[in-house]
Amino acid sequence: MTLTREKLTVGAAGAAMALLMLTGCGGPGDEAAEDKAAKDKVPATATGSLEELASEVKCKPDIQTDADEIRQGVCKISDGKFILATFATDNGQREWLSQAKDYGGSYLVGVKWVAVGDEKMVTTLRGQLGGTVEEGASHHSGSSGGGGTETSHSGHHGG
Repeated sequence: MTLTREKLTVGAAGAAMALLMLTGCGGPGDEAAEDKAAKDKVPATATGSLEELASEVKCKPDIQTDADEIRQGVCKISDGKFILATFATDNGQREWLSQAKDYGGSYLVGVKWVAVGDEKMVTTLRGQLGGTVEEGASHHSGSSGGGGTETSHSGHHGG
């Protein structure tokens, strides 16, 4: 089975939307000290299948997509949920990531794999899987009418 560009794009959009549903509208927290400590302890970037990567963080993935070009699953660990995707090619990974980043979120990027979660989750995973953190575009308009920066989001979730 081959995966067309349209299916790959739909998968990226679906993963990004699932991320927003899993994490709500997570904004940057006041966790600079935690981030610095985590950066000091980053292991070499992990490699392997979706199941092997999930095993590294003690998760049994709920597989959502199982195709030649992409495998994607939802993982639950004690710190919360995240999406883990593996790719057949570097190009497929880049294309997926480019599309998904339009929806915002935080991405931990390894060799032919991506973990998607809120900023805290991605920082936690980076301490176990290595990789590089990339941020998606903000999904906020910046014009809430409040006259300042948006730090809370009505209608998304309760605190």
